[in-house]
Amino acid sequence: MEFLCYHRDRPGSLALRYELGEAHWAYMDGFEAELIARGPTLAADGETPTGSLHIVDLPDPAAARAFAFDEPTYQAGVYRDVLLRRWRNALGRTMWDFPGGAAEGDGYLVLGFGAGAAADLEVPAGRDDLIAYGPLLADDGVTWLGTALLIVAPGPDEACAVLTRERYDSIEVHRWTFGGRR
Repeated sequence: MEFLCYHRDRPGSLALRYELGEAHWAYMDGFEAELIARGPTLAADGETPTGSLHIVDLPDPAAARAFAFDEPTYQAGVYRDVLLRRWRNALGRTMWDFPGGAAEGDGYLVLGFGAGAAADLEVPAGRDDLIAYGPLLADDGVTWLGTALLIVAPGPDEACAVLTRERYDSIEVHRWTFGGRR
């Protein structure tokens, strides 16, 4: 089962985040084979982290909750909240299989939250800028709650243009970059 886990930083926690960097890396090393995508979201300066995204393939919801809430920087209070949702890997690949590679353009995390009939279930045709793409689902793995994607785009407007905007209650766009040990 695939899950999207987005830890959002608590204001004023940057020093603690950096202090616990190695503990975070060591924890994530234990999930290397299960990771589909990972990386920090960034402030407007393109450098200061604002959150931490992980898309991971785990056996069940209990394993996903353990992944999200046993993480050392979560335990220490770096994050203000956590979005943890089932997700379906519509591209069927990891970010490391993205043909554009980590250095091509600006990356964005786009989270579209909706209700009612599902939207944007199919991968948009001709989009070689998509790093990851798929529906956000309720715990039942069926009920559509939105869409989450990672994309290389010139800016936030172009990044969220992939979604059918009128089908969503809200759309968030965050600067994002490829993560992993440097």
